Amino acid sequence: MAFQRNHKLNLLRLAVLLIVALAGIKFLLRDSFPLEPPKAAGRDDGFWGQAGDGAGDAEPRSRALEPPAAKATGPRREPGRPLPEDFGGSQMRLVHLDLKGAAPRVSYLEQLFPLLSQLGANGILVEYEDMFPFEGELETLKSPYAYSEEDVERIQQLAELNRLEVVPLVQTFGHAEFILKHEKYQHLREVERFPNSFNPHAPGTLPLLKSVLAQVMEKHRRSAWIHIGADEVFHLGEGMDSKNWMSRNEGDLGTMYLNHVKEVASFLGARPRRRRALMWDDMLRKIGAGALRESGIAEHVSPVVWFYAPDFDAEQIGQFIAKYAESGFETVWFASAFKGTTGPAQAWTPLSYHLKNHLSWLKVVEAMPRFPSLRLQGIVLTGWQRYDHYSVLCELLPVGIPSLAVCLQTLVNGGFTEATKRKVLDVLGFRSIQLEQSTCEGNGAFPGAEIYRMVEQVNSHLKESVVKVLEEESAVKGWFSPYHRKHRFGNPRNMESFGSRLLKVHEDWESFVHNLRAQLESVYFPDTVEEWLEENVNPYLDPLRDLVRDYRAVIRLNARPKAP
Repeated sequence: MAFQRNHKLNLLRLAVLLIVALAGIKFLLRDSFPLEPPKAAGRDDGFWGQAGDGAGDAEPRSRALEPPAAKATGPRREPGRPLPEDFGGSQMRLVHLDLKGAAPRVSYLEQLFPLLSQLGANGILVEYEDMFPFEGELETLKSPYAYSEEDVERIQQLAELNRLEVVPLVQTFGHAEFILKHEKYQHLREVERFPNSFNPHAPGTLPLLKSVLAQVMEKHRRSAWIHIGADEVFHLGEGMDSKNWMSRNEGDLGTMYLNHVKEVASFLGARPRRRRALMWDDMLRKIGAGALRESGIAEHVSPVVWFYAPDFDAEQIGQFIAKYAESGFETVWFASAFKGTTGPAQAWTPLSYHLKNHLSWLKVVEAMPRFPSLRLQGIVLTGWQRYDHYSVLCELLPVGIPSLAVCLQTLVNGGFTEATKRKVLDVLGFRSIQLEQSTCEGNGAFPGAEIYRMVEQVNSHLKESVVKVLEEESAVKGWFSPYHRKHRFGNPRNMESFGSRLLKVHEDWESFVHNLRAQLESVYFPDTVEEWLEENVNPYLDPLRDLVRDYRAVIRLNARPKAP
């Protein structure tokens, strides 16, 4: 009996010790990163939530958020503690090549891929759009400067040489302007007036998408993944076919969306060489976990959670991750941005803005052990070249290389330390880097460094120097005003007082642009060169050219009377 009593006392003591230990662990972890499960929502299948409920909406690419003044370093983490699953070494880090604008020549990619590998990338996400060499009935989708079959094969060979996985991206729902702009496919639009999104009910939509996907997959037999886009499906539910469908299905827009995505993903899974599909997650965010689980979508795709703001709400990301885990997804990807998210006409990449975006993502990565059923497969560093098929060009790829280097190395090393900074400077060939000013000192020694430097000159000096001549030069305003130019009269004695300065500024910029054009042509096709110069140089240089033309014409008249 005494033995049994002592045994019971020992068990009681052990239970008390365990309770105390658990309480201590909970206390120590009270300040760890809070990624709580999502709060209970209203209807499980509500797609956009209640009216005015925008809490879960992602920041659009077009909204530029001002970066805070706080110094960027890295997520709070115990010294020496690695990121989950050694994120710097094992997960995929895909660099996004957005080819719907300013697609580089393959010769430039040959120089670029070794740099990507050196900086820590192990894959590329290739968004071809109209640069893919479509054949047969789909040939109308090709750009005049589309890559050839040999180019696509060469890109994959170069990637393989540099240990880069190739993941093709084909938009299959929204952002389908490159397809739906063509007259032969306009009947497949969700809303007749807008070329953004497919009508998922039109009889020709799925056969067309299957043909597009089949051609892309046939040319990418090495690829284990394919990205099907499916983000920002604007105006979904506004077409007559969709309205009729929803009237028969209790207005369930979320299920309508999931049905189409599942059809597309099932086609990929049924191919002889099954590919795992990735998709942007924004349209999934307000579909409830129950509806997602019931749809079976998790069996076919992995969501790519994207946020591009510098200091986004990481707890909100945790709510999405928790919901995806509850919905049955086994893997998840993240997507950051190294360029192309701070304005549709942005010409120069803000370094601090994009670094802070990646530091925010590292906080989310650090918290992933809270979701043991969901494996983080990798992160896509997006580099948007256009906001959509019809918008102007964002920052050129060579201009974004310093930002890409900073962001990649930050992910690899778990923060932006002095050692990380030194590696970036050594690889890019710069002496120093100023994050807040978004400038780098030194000539640079990376592919496209000449373009980087020349675009910097355009961005910081062209407008200023032209304005100084046209609007601040008192002699021009006094003796060669728009009135003088209109009526073709002027005194050569007065005009010559500013003529040499005017001609010198013009000559210097024309020589500069001539060299810039040559550099751009070495990397880009003619349409990109013309578009970029038209948007970024000509608006400032053309007025100077006009002034010089009028100056030369009037001074030859040798002070004749004013023309009527």
